[in-house]
Formats: sequence, C-alpha cells, structure tokens
Amino acid sequence: MAESQRRTLMDAARVEGVLARMAEEIVQLTGGGSPLLLVGVERRGVQLAARLAALLADRTGTAPLTGSLDITLYRDDLMTVGPRPVVGQTRLPVGGIDGRELVIVDDVLYTGRTVRAALDELADFGRPKRILLAVLVDRGGRELPIQGDIVGERVEVRDGGRVEVLVPEIDGSLGVELVDAEGLD
Repeated sequence: MAESQRRTLMDAARVEGVLARMAEEIVQLTGGGSPLLLVGVERRGVQLAARLAALLADRTGTAPLTGSLDITLYRDDLMTVGPRPVVGQTRLPVGGIDGRELVIVDDVLYTGRTVRAALDELADFGRPKRILLAVLVDRGGRELPIQGDIVGERVEVRDGGRVEVLVPEIDGSLGVELVDAEGLD
C-alpha cells in the first residue's frame, strides 16, 4: 500500500485571513442584522462556526447565535456506516430556528450530500427565514445541485484525493491539507 502524501493548501495565517473575508461576506449578505444563527456541521464545521461568530461579533458588535448539527441519522448512506453509527448531539438555540437567517457552516463541500442531510435535519426543527451555506473549501465533485454562498477557497482535487481541514480544538493546529497529493492539482 502506498504511503499517503500531504501538501499544505492553507497554513493557519491563510485560514484566519480566509475566515475574516468569509465573515465580511456574511455581513454583506445578511446586512449584519439579527436574528442571525450560525450552525456548524459536526465535526469541524462547529469549530469554524465559532471562529466566524467571533469575527462577526468584532465587526458588528453583536455575536450571532451558534448551534451544531449532527447529520448522522439523516445521511443517505447510513446503512453503509455500520449497524451502530455514533450519533452526536444537535444543539440549536432556545427559541428555535423559525424566522431566523441561518448560515450552515461546514469545512469541505464535496458531493453536496452532507448539506442535503443538514437541510433535511433543519426542516425537522422549523422554517428559517433564509439559509445560506458557508464552506471553508469547495473541492468540486458535486453529485447534487448544491453550491456554497460563502466559499473560502475553491480547490481542484482529482479522484483519490481528499481535503482535510485541521482545527486546534480537534487536531492541535489550524490549516488545510491535501492528502494523497501525488499527481493532484
């Protein structure tokens, strides 16, 4: 078995700069008003949503509400995960999501299936005023007609490659890496 190759796509400083730009785009798209809710998709989307919330608080003077979604039970490939999938917790603010502007935050947009699952789960909790999608990396390869409204970076990744977002809370560092980079753009 060949050893995986890794290439840094974004170091910590680059990720912080990209997140700052994304926060500014969120302000432009939402007017910076409330009631704004950032919902991170477990796992790394939650940490990215917290970083964006802090940046938005600095820019607007008001911290948006935050929440998290565990989409495990909404996956269309749940049967392939195994007989006992690990299910995390979905946390949404008191008062629910009805009438709120909501931003789903995820680390990598690939096939679109994670976002579809997130939309399905959110529909069980209410009807937001509007839903936007913010992703740190769009790597292409969509299988569903889903696109990011706020995209940090677009990266071309050939078959067999993957993009890994690193966050300090889970990985000990902040960055984005391309794994199995041999022969990839």
